[in-house]
Amino acid sequence: MNHEPQSLPLTKSPDNQINQSRRSLLVGSAGAMAAVSLLGFTPLAKAAEAKTLPDYTSWKDASALIVHSANTMETERGAIGSGVVTPSDRLFVRNNLTAPNEEITQDPDAWEVHIEGVKNPRTLSVAELKRIGVETLTSVLQCSGNGRAFFPHGASGTQWGVGAAGCAIWTGVPLRDVVTELGGVADGMKYITGTGGEKIPDGLDPKTVMVERSVPVRALETALLAWQLNDEALPLAHGGPLRLVVPGYYGVNNVKYVKNLAFTEQQTDAKIQASGYRIRDVGVPGAPDQPSMWEMNVKSWVTAPLESAGSGRTMIYGVAFGGVKALEKVEVSTDGGESWKPARFLGPDLGPYAWRPFVMAADLSAGEHRIVSKATDVDGDTQPEGRTENERGYGHNGWKDHGVTVKVA
Repeated sequence: MNHEPQSLPLTKSPDNQINQSRRSLLVGSAGAMAAVSLLGFTPLAKAAEAKTLPDYTSWKDASALIVHSANTMETERGAIGSGVVTPSDRLFVRNNLTAPNEEITQDPDAWEVHIEGVKNPRTLSVAELKRIGVETLTSVLQCSGNGRAFFPHGASGTQWGVGAAGCAIWTGVPLRDVVTELGGVADGMKYITGTGGEKIPDGLDPKTVMVERSVPVRALETALLAWQLNDEALPLAHGGPLRLVVPGYYGVNNVKYVKNLAFTEQQTDAKIQASGYRIRDVGVPGAPDQPSMWEMNVKSWVTAPLESAGSGRTMIYGVAFGGVKALEKVEVSTDGGESWKPARFLGPDLGPYAWRPFVMAADLSAGEHRIVSKATDVDGDTQPEGRTENERGYGHNGWKDHGVTVKVA
């Protein structure tokens, strides 16, 4: 049966030239985050004791991460800062399976991906992909369960707060260019199905654990096969040497270590697609006819201050994004949503899939203030106040839960 669920309701240049053109942006992003601390807002949380990171993420800034497990690491809310781009060493990590051996990134150009469901199916190395075309885009990467910790029913899975998200610069070949090189998409294909290259544990049915996701073929126009993250070779922790990037879609669809990419008539029957990452009522099992975690919804949250501030003039910072749509505006409330004032965007606009840092100046009196933010996209879709209750705690963009209580002396 060919199920056609809707997504979550709630709404060309050489590598060296690309690197030079964006290096200052990355440096500026880090500088902006440092400025937040210098202005006296809640600084990056310092670990009371050393955090142990798995070997494949040992290069990351442990003080900026909440280590949930060897496969799940969340960016501290205070480490998100006010930059457009999330530094790679602070970007969250989410793996559904154990990462492959680091050896696969030693010669990234040799990695191969098989393309099928096109007129001329073929296996291409990364080196060959680089000769087809290159493009750079900036997009938010966010786990479907970001915000799960706010669900009162105790949804299973990693208890993410707001830090299972970041905004990154991706460089790779547009999938549409690869398809053109291979003669176009075969007739009747409705989905792009990517398969990860992780090792399947012995004795298990691959379909029950493999990372294989299908997204609507409409994503072809924007999808990349990416080999760089923030101007550097894509690290193993984030899917190197090659990752499928689908801008505006939840992270699970951005298949790491992509080994096979097929245009298909139906969605894969792998468990992660057939019953996993589906929106359903609490207590209801997953099924293929339920909405799939595809396009992200509009969302924002405050990043500073987080706990305390001095009385008088205070700069309130945060980040916002619209999923597959550009943002129209962000509003901020310092009284829990009773009244709202417009915020202004910070930094350059890096396209509809990137997030927009924002700031609003507020005069805070002594006492407690509940600070919340609310984003609206160009189509008029606005963050709701509450969450959509669902079994796995997916897609939470309600503004109320995402607020912070700040004490002013």
